[in-house]
Amino acid sequence: MAKVCVPLAAGFEEMEAVALIDVMRRGGIEVVVAGVNEELVTGANGITVKADTDIKYVVADELDMVVLPGGWGGTHVLAENETVQELLRTMKAKEKMIGAICAAPFALKTAGVLGEHYTCYPSVEEQIGNLEGYTDKQKVVVDGNVMTSRGPGTAICFGLAIVRKLVGEETYQALREGLLADYC
Repeated sequence: MAKVCVPLAAGFEEMEAVALIDVMRRGGIEVVVAGVNEELVTGANGITVKADTDIKYVVADELDMVVLPGGWGGTHVLAENETVQELLRTMKAKEKMIGAICAAPFALKTAGVLGEHYTCYPSVEEQIGNLEGYTDKQKVVVDGNVMTSRGPGTAICFGLAIVRKLVGEETYQALREGLLADYC
C-alpha cells in the first residue's frame, strides 16, 4: 500500500487538505497527516484538524510521496520549517514523489525541489519566479517526480492524479466515476 504524508501548518487551505486526504484514502493510499509545530492545526478559514503525528517523526524512507496543501499562511510555515524543507530535499534525493497545490509550490521552490514545469494559484508564480515553466492551462502538472495543482477547485482532480500515479489506472477510473468527477 502506498503511503503519503500531508504536512499541515497553521493557515493551510482546508478544502485542499481535506479533499486530498479523502480522495487518497478512498483510493487505498495510507495518508499520514503530520502537524507542523502543533497537533491541532487551524486552517485559513478557522477549521481545526487533528494531526496523526508531528512532522518531526516522519521518515522519508517510509513514504512514497509528500503532498503540501496550500493557503499562504500554511505555505509560509512549510517554506520556513527546516524539518519540512529537509524532508522535501530527502524525498527528491531518493527520487520519491512530491506534490503541492495552490500556494504550496512556493515551499517546493524554497526547498529547491520544484520541477521546471508547474502550476499554482494565480499570482503565486510571481513569488516563485520561474515564469517560463508556469502554466495555467492544466489542473495538474507532472514534471518528473513532482506534481502540482492550481487551487481549491482542482483538489479532487489532484487527489485523483495522485491515486492514478501511486495506485493505478483501474482504481483511478473507478474512484473518478464514483466521485462523479468526470471533469478531471
